[in-house]
Amino acid sequence: MDRSKVIFGNEMSDSAYRKAVATKNKFARKYGDDTDKKYHLCAEPAPAVGDILGIKKLGISSESEVKFNAKSVVIGNIRMGFGHYRISMALASAAKAMGYDPYWFDLCSFGNTTCGKIIEEQNELYSLGSRLSQKSFLFNKLLWEPLNSEGFRKLTYNCSDQKVAELMTPVYNDLPKNIPFIAAHVWPAQAAVHAGLTNVVNAIPDNWPMALHLAEGAIHTVQTPSAYLGYRALRGMDKKRTLSPMPKTAIAYTGHYIDHELVSNIETDCEMRKERAANGRKRWLMSVGGAGAQKDIFVAIIKKLLPDIAKGRAVLFVNVGDHRNVWEQLMSEIPQMRKLVTQHFDDFEATRAFADEAYSGDVKGIHAFCHSDIFAAVYSTNLLMRCSDVLITKPSELAFYPIPKLMIKRVGGHEAWGAIRAAELGDGTYECSTPAETCAMLAMMQKNGDIIEKMSDNILTAHKSGIYNGAYRAVKLAVRKRK
Repeated sequence: MDRSKVIFGNEMSDSAYRKAVATKNKFARKYGDDTDKKYHLCAEPAPAVGDILGIKKLGISSESEVKFNAKSVVIGNIRMGFGHYRISMALASAAKAMGYDPYWFDLCSFGNTTCGKIIEEQNELYSLGSRLSQKSFLFNKLLWEPLNSEGFRKLTYNCSDQKVAELMTPVYNDLPKNIPFIAAHVWPAQAAVHAGLTNVVNAIPDNWPMALHLAEGAIHTVQTPSAYLGYRALRGMDKKRTLSPMPKTAIAYTGHYIDHELVSNIETDCEMRKERAANGRKRWLMSVGGAGAQKDIFVAIIKKLLPDIAKGRAVLFVNVGDHRNVWEQLMSEIPQMRKLVTQHFDDFEATRAFADEAYSGDVKGIHAFCHSDIFAAVYSTNLLMRCSDVLITKPSELAFYPIPKLMIKRVGGHEAWGAIRAAELGDGTYECSTPAETCAMLAMMQKNGDIIEKMSDNILTAHKSGIYNGAYRAVKLAVRKRK
């Protein structure tokens, strides 16, 4: 079946199909076509999170070294920012809690393969676009926002992606055809289907329906009811015609993809936050995205918090991931914060110990976290969430997490609906689009404990409804068909 010609019963035009073929051929000329090569897989514990989440990281080997069994679940992903890794960790965490053995299958890590080279190029382009969008108003308005909200929304975009995904199948050679495969990005899902895998779940990250995220042949999971309707109807994916909808068997509403460690401790964590809010103490967690964008907003936030931090009324945790240069820039622009800073760099065990002690103990000042290992860089935010009161984040994948959130300006139009979901659910603010608006919201939350208390109560209500159980349900969908 040629999945670029007809998508959910919607025939693509000859011109769209020819463009898709041309795109595939362009990549094949640039990086080679290794579809006839048989790659093999080896496995080793994933760095940092291997013992916590039970993850084994798959790599390319000269011979087959992995013996999969009835408990094996493969988590397909790519390194593009932090978001897809974070969702993958949530899925792996849920799988482990349910008694399965999660395997990490990162297409971007297979660097010497055609698929690895293609994805590395796309990752670099996306990171560049994210940074430029924060530096240039015109670039953001005329190119980046339209591309991320409408360009990726078109069905013709999926037509092209499906063709390119045909080049990514060789690395699936060692995977059993019926193994549960859950993808946190559409490219691993598309390639899995092209490779003949039969139990593929495509965990869609965004709350804004885009054809970019379609992988026909997989079960599509979404985090919200509005996303379910939008994707089911293929809303706005071809504005020149009425499209045939997705069949109900191809899509499922699961709820938010959240790690077991966070879901299982929601009640206790919320009570701790409410207690600190009532006592006038606030702990802020600032997560800096993988592209290192939005530095001006972070600078404004830190400057606004400094007086309360100095007086012991506020604490700030800053996780810059694996972007040490971003932290150095912040230190350079705010030299007055140096005397309040404690750095926790490239020692994940020390970061784990700090988070454990901070949960019920006393903590002061500003604490900066940076890890060159991507697993530690991403998961440090998860560790710090439990001992924090408010997460400061753009409305991306973190918009769905069960912690009170201050939403700063988005990076890309598709993220807008993440903030809308949080605001309507009541576990986060609406999107604060300027540094001034962000600082005003921060000041109100810092001075008034009732906002954090209300958000915590809303999280508890949502938890009782199972809204944060999406990762468990995605795993169930993947393993159910094999059974």
